[in-house]
Amino acid sequence: MSLQIDRLWQGLLDTLMMVGVSSLAALLLGLPLAVVLVITDRNNLFANPLLNRLLGWVVNLFRSVPFLILMVALIPFTRMVVGTSYGVWAAVVPLTLAATPFFARIAEVSLREVDKGLVEAAQAMGFHRRHIIWHVLLPEARPGIVSGFTITLVTMINASAMAGAIGAGGLGDLAYRYGYQRFDSQVMLTVIVVLVTLVTVLQLCGDRLSRRLNHR
Repeated sequence: MSLQIDRLWQGLLDTLMMVGVSSLAALLLGLPLAVVLVITDRNNLFANPLLNRLLGWVVNLFRSVPFLILMVALIPFTRMVVGTSYGVWAAVVPLTLAATPFFARIAEVSLREVDKGLVEAAQAMGFHRRHIIWHVLLPEARPGIVSGFTITLVTMINASAMAGAIGAGGLGDLAYRYGYQRFDSQVMLTVIVVLVTLVTVLQLCGDRLSRRLNHR
């Protein structure tokens, strides 16, 4: 019993490590990407249709590839970056590359929903374009960005479980090796309960933060 608890605890820690590191990377990469997608669109602050179409194509390319296929296709790149294609850190690379365009599109939608009248008012008052981004677009879009990041986290937890089943460790690995392969329904049920609890807590926290930031 104590051995199973130790394995469950280690699996949870591995999952939190995978999701934590890759989600931070996705936030740091995805949010600037979303901003660029918005401000380079036609009739926007830094209009550049060619760059906008190119970035949009790259984002759509990575979003259209199923995570399992992406993870396998990135094995040489993953090995080059982290030195291995197996384990927790090896899963961080494909998780990041899958989550970044996903979050970027969600954040882009939130940024586009900002009232254009606020942007025009800031321009009329002589705000520099970079100040409009920092003091108008991002603050007004924060509730939607937080909600989108919460959705991204939940999606990444699901993906990390899938990655664990093919050698990345974490709860997915625990469920596959000690639950599925050994026909231990108790292990499978325990992992499901832990994952559902984790997702529920994250969703509640994200929703509460989003409501707190929404001053409309």
